[in-house]
Formats: sequence, C-alpha cells, structure tokens
Amino acid sequence: MADVTSRPAARPSRGGRVPVIGLTGFLGAGKTSLLNHLLRRPGARLGVVVNDFGTLNVDAALVAGQIDDAEAISGGCVCCLPDAGGLDDALQRLSRPRLRLDAILVEASGIAEPIGLARLIGLSPVKGIRPGGIVEVIDAVEHDRTVDLWPEPPARYAAATLVVINKVDLLPPAERDQVIAHIQDRVRQRHPHVQIITARHSRIDPALVFDTAADEDPVDELPLARLIRDQYEDRHDHQHARAASTELVRPVCPDALIDLLEDPPPGAYRIKGRIVVRGSRTAQGYAVNVVGTQIHVTPLPAPPPVGELVAIGMNLDQETTQHRLDTVANAPAERPHTAGLRRLRRYRTLSA
Repeated sequence: MADVTSRPAARPSRGGRVPVIGLTGFLGAGKTSLLNHLLRRPGARLGVVVNDFGTLNVDAALVAGQIDDAEAISGGCVCCLPDAGGLDDALQRLSRPRLRLDAILVEASGIAEPIGLARLIGLSPVKGIRPGGIVEVIDAVEHDRTVDLWPEPPARYAAATLVVINKVDLLPPAERDQVIAHIQDRVRQRHPHVQIITARHSRIDPALVFDTAADEDPVDELPLARLIRDQYEDRHDHQHARAASTELVRPVCPDALIDLLEDPPPGAYRIKGRIVVRGSRTAQGYAVNVVGTQIHVTPLPAPPPVGELVAIGMNLDQETTQHRLDTVANAPAERPHTAGLRRLRRYRTLSA
C-alpha cells in the first residue's frame, strides 16, 4: 500500500489557499467525535469554526493545545447567518498566513443544511481559502428514524463529497450489511457518484480530508494535544486510505491532465499535486486539487523543478490509478496545447 502521508505542498503560508471542509450530519450522528478525531492527527495545524449554541463543542484541551485559533459563531445555524457575515469573518481570521494552517474545519449544527453550508463556503469572498469538501456523517442506527423519513431521499446528500456511515458497530451483526446497503442506496439516489465509507466512533483516515506539512508534532509544540492524544487507544483504529503517485519531471499535456481530473480513477476521492504546463512563451506552474467532483486549480508563483500527482481513496484501484497517473506523466507535451490550456485556465478562472 502506498504511503498516503506523502505530500507535495508546504503549509498554506507559502502561497496556497487553505481548504475549508464542512462537517455536517443530523444531531447525534458523530460530527463532534469526527472533529476531535481529526484534531488528533499528528503534526496538523487546524482552524475550527463551530456553530455555538452556548458551549464550544470541541474538546477544550485539544483546542488549547493543537489549533492556533478557534472561532465560534453564536446566534443560530451557521447557514442562516445574515449574508454569511459571521462565517466569512471567522474564515478571514483563520486564513491569515501567519497561522500556517493546513485546513479549516467547519462543524455545522445538527439542523444545518449541507447544501447551504456548501454554498456559503463556495461563494465566500475570503481570498485565502478554497472549498475542501463536505463530509456528511450518518448515524447508521437512527438514519431511518431521524433523517430519511420520506419517500424521496433527503436532499442534503446531494451536497456531500464524502459520506461517512457511522456507528456501524452498533448495528446487529445479522442486519449490518443490509442496513449499510440500504443507506448507500438512498444516498446514491441523490448523489450517484459520491464517495461512501463506513466507520465506528467517527474514526476515518484524516488523509481523506486534508494534508499536513509534517507527520510528527514539532518538538516542544502542541504539548496538550500530544498528551490528550496519547490517552486514546484509537489513534490507529481505522482503515487507512490507499494512494498512488507519480513524479512529474517535465511539463504535462494539459488535455491529459484535465481528462484525469474530470474523470478520476475508480475509488479516487482526492487528487492533488503540482504540475507544469508549457505556454506559448513560458512554462507555468499550477497546484491542482480534486475533492469528489470539485476541481480547484491555482497558479504557483514559479514552476516547480519537479512536480507530482497523488490520488487518495479508501477503495482506490491502485493499479488502474497508477496507470492513469503515469499516462499523464508520459503524455507528449513538447509543444503548447492550445485547447488543453483553455480547459485548464477555465478551471483556474472558476477557482479564482
């Protein structure tokens, strides 16, 4: 299995936009457990925005010890704030370059609609961020009694980039497969191509959600987070994501690249990397990020001497994926590809 911790880019302070990931789900589905699980990722520098109805629903020791800044929004559902001003203000503060955050996690309230949250993040005027996906957490035990109550599946599933069917360990063993298949079917009626995984205690591989610039806590930093994390026996109690990667030693064909981004390999949830394309006059470097069906392309200050592409997913077909990545790496790109450059620049415009 490939090492999913391999990552090309440094912290966002070096020019990249900070990904903003929404954590959604009905009351009691396990959003806060997921948030605290992600906060225990060694080496992570994370910002958190929570929907605060009176208390900050993140472990106080973790907040104090592991993230540089925590912003709480009071006064109601994050998706109902007038003009999204409260959320935008929080994102503006957390995306400051000096914080050098790897990601910002937005935990919505149990009554928040993922569609509204995705819209607020995607349309935010804050320049230092980019959408990083919506993770919808489903309570496998209570799904049919709390969320899925009508003949038509809930519209909320249409906004998710990753669906986590949680608490599968609490299902009766004889019914487990049937219940999971039923939930998957209901979700896919709304979102046929969304990535769906199962979990217990909200434990998923953080590599599915964000990258970190380091895999270990810095010496003499984050001491409270390390102490709290050491008390948990579930540090590695989750399935690990699979990955495939390729090194890019020369400019790539933009058509081959966009074909990959628009039609990812089976099981790929995220694709990331730095690439160089040959323009009519000079070479241009770009950072590319795919989350689910979202494609984000931003220019780099300078073309990297060596680029890379990495694909990550829980059920990644590694052999097929490796072939697809190598195809991009080896596609002829000696001359500018006008049509391909237009396709690439279209995504750059949409990402601006």
